[in-house]
Order: sequence, then C-alpha cells, then structure tokens
Amino acid sequence: MKVSRLAVATGIAASSVLLLSGTAFAHVSVQPQGEAAKGGYATVNFKVPNERDNASTVKLEVNMPAEHPLASVMPQAVPGWKIEVTKAKLAKPLDVHGKKITEAVSKVTWTADGSKIEPGRFQQFPVSLGRLPEDTDQLVFKALQTYDNKEVVRWIEEAKEGAPEPESPAPVLKLSAATEDEHGGAKGASAKDAKNSGHDAEATSKAAESDDSSDTTARILGIVGILVGAAGVAFGVLAGRRRSA
Repeated sequence: MKVSRLAVATGIAASSVLLLSGTAFAHVSVQPQGEAAKGGYATVNFKVPNERDNASTVKLEVNMPAEHPLASVMPQAVPGWKIEVTKAKLAKPLDVHGKKITEAVSKVTWTADGSKIEPGRFQQFPVSLGRLPEDTDQLVFKALQTYDNKEVVRWIEEAKEGAPEPESPAPVLKLSAATEDEHGGAKGASAKDAKNSGHDAEATSKAAESDDSSDTTARILGIVGILVGAAGVAFGVLAGRRRSA
C-alpha cells in the first residue's frame, strides 16, 4: 500500500513539474507563414502568449535587427490593437532595385485598443518583411511584452551555440537558402510542381479508367445475372407445366 501511495505521489509531482515547465518555457516567438528565404520577402507572425494568471498583455514592442535593416516592414492590422511604426536613419543606405533607401523601420509597437491578451490566451501579430538578408542564417528580433499591471518582460537575450536556452530568449527567425526568385519563391519548384501535377493527372486518369472499367464490368455482370434469373424462372414454369400434364 505504501509503495502504491509513493508511486502515485511521485507521478503527481512529475506531472506538476512538466506542467510548470511548459508554462515557464512559453515565450514570444516569430514564425514564418511558409518559407523565409534569403534575399526574398516573407510574412511572419509574432506569437505572444500570456504567461501570467492575474494580468493581461496590453502592449508588444518588436525591434527590427539593426545589423540587418529591412527596407520593407508592413504590419497587418489586428482588430483591437493600435499599430505604431518607428523609423530611423540608416548609417549605410540600402540599395533596393536601384533605389537608395536612407531610412528603415526600427521598431513596431502594438498597443491594446479595445482588446488584450488574457491569461491562458495568445495573439499573433503578422508582419510582411523584405528583402531578407543573404549574408546571415537568422534574424533576431528583440521584444518587450507589457502587462496591464505595469510589468514588462524583456525578450532580448540571444541564445549562444552549445549553451542552454536563455530565460528570456529573443524571437529568432531562421532563414532558408536563397531562391532564384527575388520575391522568395523558388523557380525550380514550378518545374517540380508541374511534374508532380503531371503524375497526379496521369494517376487520376488511370483511376478514372479503372473506375469506368469496373463500372462496365459491373453492368455486364448485372445483365448476365438478370438473364440467368429469367431463364431460371422460365425453366421453372415449363417444369411445372410438364408435371401438371
């Protein structure tokens, strides 16, 4: 009995640790919608979970990477949130399609305006970014999360290779290999998709032919069955007449 109680207690304790760990490791992150390829454009979501049981998130500030300025930063409207875009002069102008860009967005701020992120909830804030740099494998976005009790959580710590994840890690966007398309689409994928489409069409055609063949066979068998049945009935009638005679 004591052993069973000890096992139950141990199980409860372990479950509590796992639950608490899950809550502790929830943090502001950035996730691409599809692929974020070097040299291209991408739409990303800044995912903000509420980590408090007695307060709601009412503000998010995301700093753009100063070492890799982005010429285009366009946040999507989010119902119940006011958006403020802050720009700054660039020490080194960007050359985009032959045009010199002397300033770029340095920070995007979302402030609750009729909405908030309540305990046990999360909110996503979409942003279109481009062109993504080609000389790095990732972009770091330092963020500040403010609660309605005035608490500010600073998600600004950068992870180091081989070291444990920081307590308050900054959101990191991983960049995939550059594609031929300047807008982040893979030109090579079109041929592959076309090939796959061809295979799919061929498979569909064969399936249709198989279905037609099966349907025709079923009809023939049905007709044969009807004829056999009719012959059986006729044979029965004739046999009855002979017995009567």
